Amino acid sequence: MRRAPLTTPADHRPTTRRDLVVDVVLAALVLGVVTAAITADVADSAGPQPAAYAFGAGFAALVFARHRLPVVALLATAALLVLYYTQDYPAIGLAVPVSVVLYSAAEHGRLWWAVGTAAVLQLLSTGFRIAEGDDLAYLFGFEFAGTGGLMAAVIALGDSVRSRRGWRAELVKQANAAELERRRETARRIEQERLRIARDLHDLLGHTVSVIALHTDVAREALRDDPDTAERSLAAARTAASEVVGELRATLQALRGRDGDEGPVPGLNRLPELVETVRNAGIEVEVRVEGEASALPAVADATAYRVVQEAFSNVLRHSGARHVTVSVRHRPSDVEIRVADDGVGADPSAEGRGWGVIGMSERLALLGGGLTVESPAGGGYTVTAVVPRREPE
Repeated sequence: MRRAPLTTPADHRPTTRRDLVVDVVLAALVLGVVTAAITADVADSAGPQPAAYAFGAGFAALVFARHRLPVVALLATAALLVLYYTQDYPAIGLAVPVSVVLYSAAEHGRLWWAVGTAAVLQLLSTGFRIAEGDDLAYLFGFEFAGTGGLMAAVIALGDSVRSRRGWRAELVKQANAAELERRRETARRIEQERLRIARDLHDLLGHTVSVIALHTDVAREALRDDPDTAERSLAAARTAASEVVGELRATLQALRGRDGDEGPVPGLNRLPELVETVRNAGIEVEVRVEGEASALPAVADATAYRVVQEAFSNVLRHSGARHVTVSVRHRPSDVEIRVADDGVGADPSAEGRGWGVIGMSERLALLGGGLTVESPAGGGYTVTAVVPRREPE
């Protein structure tokens, strides 16, 4: 059977000045009450011996050990009290010498030590009093009930203080844990928002800058020989620049927390616009739609749009493709989007493409979807995305 230790780390907390002041006051009270009880009995006896007062000093001294060694102080006080009565000194009662250490033992969580010690002292005192011939009615009706009740009240008070202190400590612990969790959640949300903004800016700027670069290249080549083509290319570049400025302004408004109309969130309904930008760059685009189209949740719809936008950006910047096929398959549980080109192909992890693939993967992962990138040895590049229809949790 495992025994409870006489001391625990909680008993060894530093003694504060307030503790010391309280101990001095309590020790003085114990010494004063015991001394008064001894002195009051002088008229009924031949006079107390000086050693009797020494016991009073011993009871007072043990008060100072109640914080660091509550059980030791309790047992030592009980033993000293039993020893005192074996010397036939004047009666000083049971409760007063042990009340303080009983309270401290209960307060430090040594409830059964306190209850056991009080019970043993009460039984010993009652047994000696019966052996001396004391009146049983008086003994059990007054002495036993009074002394036992006082010791029980002191123990109950100490245990109540301990319970309340533990309850308050638990509340503080829970509050600290809640604050820590709140900070973690805030940091997680900030990180998610940072990644979302990074993905949006990457998708938006990457696609638009690629379109602008292609149109300006066309304009430069056609400036002398075909001014009309050059003018159309510059107009297209200007239009793309205007659009990206508007979207950047909306993004900055969101970052600054301003209210206002930021325009509708782009979705697959704007797929024709994306297709047109690629066609204007001189690339043939074929669009295939399968299944019955139905509305997607806003986040899923925007994610589908950004995936197509990033795939087109890769086509414009890297592939050298002449033909692109966009397939959209509407299924009951999700939408599958596939963008395939006939370009030179590339390593999906290569620098310059890696961040776009990572951005698409992160967007889809947040929704519970997936992304597959294929680049066969014979050329071509295929991006396949599965966008779930359910709302993200």
